[in-house]
Amino acid sequence: DSLKRESGRKVHHANIQASKAVADIIRTTLGPRSMLKMLLDAAGGDFPNHLNMKLSMIELSRTQDEEVGDGTTSVIVLAGEMLHVAEAFIDKHYHPTVICRAYNKALEDAISALDKIAMTVDVNDRATMLGLVKSCIGTKFTSQFGDLIADLAIDATTMVGVELGQGLREVDIKKYIKIEKIPGGRLEDSQVLKGVMFNKDVVAPGKMRRKILNPRIILLDSALEYKKGENQTNAELLREEDWSVLLKLEEEYIENLCVQILKFKPDLVITEKGLSDLACHYFSKAGVSAIRRLRKTDNNRIARASGAVIVNRPDELQESDVGTGAGLFEVKKIGDEFFAFIVDCKDPKACTVLLRGASKDLLNEVERNLQDAMSVARNIIKNPKLVPGGGATELTVSAMLKQKSSSIEGVEKWPYEAAAIAFEAIPRTLAQNCGVNVIRTMTALQGKHANGENSWIGIDGNTGEIADMKERKIWDSYTVKAQAFKTAIEAASMLLRIDDIVSGIKKRQAPGSGPAKPKIEQEGDADNEQMIPE
Repeated sequence: DSLKRESGRKVHHANIQASKAVADIIRTTLGPRSMLKMLLDAAGGDFPNHLNMKLSMIELSRTQDEEVGDGTTSVIVLAGEMLHVAEAFIDKHYHPTVICRAYNKALEDAISALDKIAMTVDVNDRATMLGLVKSCIGTKFTSQFGDLIADLAIDATTMVGVELGQGLREVDIKKYIKIEKIPGGRLEDSQVLKGVMFNKDVVAPGKMRRKILNPRIILLDSALEYKKGENQTNAELLREEDWSVLLKLEEEYIENLCVQILKFKPDLVITEKGLSDLACHYFSKAGVSAIRRLRKTDNNRIARASGAVIVNRPDELQESDVGTGAGLFEVKKIGDEFFAFIVDCKDPKACTVLLRGASKDLLNEVERNLQDAMSVARNIIKNPKLVPGGGATELTVSAMLKQKSSSIEGVEKWPYEAAAIAFEAIPRTLAQNCGVNVIRTMTALQGKHANGENSWIGIDGNTGEIADMKERKIWDSYTVKAQAFKTAIEAASMLLRIDDIVSGIKKRQAPGSGPAKPKIEQEGDADNEQMIPE
């Protein structure tokens, strides 16, 4: 048994070392003075255990990104530190379950500490929101265009927020905010449209109106063309007139569909499927503009923006399905493509952010930052609470946990205390990346937090000096912090519980060669890493 435990410990060591390696590489990207942020590509094939560990570490930041869109670096640093402090206990033959139990206790207390220091923010106060979003994208490339991105993000997210009742808000930025990148123009020309735009023109440009004020919009997801039969049918026609009867049937079917739609006097008919020449003719005769083969996601956005309901069969149309919320339908030519705009909506619940800029690369970068900024805005709208940035939160949590650890009974006390100390990794890393004297700064900060007088003292990531985060306006969203803590601790517990990874894949190796050495990345090789494809 002791042998088995020994080997378990060795594996634990390898795992922890591997996780630390990731944390160390990524650690350099925390804070405003950081290197460029790139994530490693976690798509590779079979790995020895410690590489599996690395991948699970990278998955963490992926989770964090999808949940709240920020705090990806902090998660990895925290989890790495949690594992690092656990190493000592594994050496002393603590059972991983004990450590995990202590960690989870620490997590609960950390979240309650967050609740204590969080301050509520008024979502409708534009200036506060701007400051918040700016402090969150201050570490990114577009911080040089400061307010622009933050403005766009706040406009877009407040627009798509939907009240669910009971004080809950649902803000779906993935589905209902479309970012359209059009090269050309200046960055300052970017705007949030009060409505949607898409890359389509009307079906018959010469005959249909390209500009309609207060259009009545009908959205369909069925085809306005004659349906082909499911199976092959042969018809034998003996008389010439029968042929024309058949053609007439087809035409009447389509005419019927069009009449049903035109009953509602629409100005604009949009369908996700095809629209035959004949239907097009009926529409243009009635002075209705039509657009065909629209993407489903775009159609959903138009529905949310104009208040229309997407109808599956023309014969089921009701007056309530017609969208009258839009103020203007217009087709414009931007660059060399036509774009249809449905804008000036009364109460749009979906929008398009129109980004202009000099080059594709610039636009992609701006888009990523906008994505981040919108996540921040969304987090605040969903849960309007703030905690201090600059490592102040972690220091406060750490101080509170240290105090609490003295009242914990039994063997779990030590890992609990270690977890408390692990939280200090964040402010410590910030101090390192600013290039100040880490030990002095940390001691000063711990002193200030130990008596718990002002929990808003942290590090200003640009100058490295100790400052009050309230005055410097360095904030973090409560949602992001809570999610980061949860993700990091839960992941650390999970990795601790693994004592060996049994891989079902045979390692392909030249016969006779010893076990292959894993290549641990140095900071120097981080540049030739493949970027994750967009």
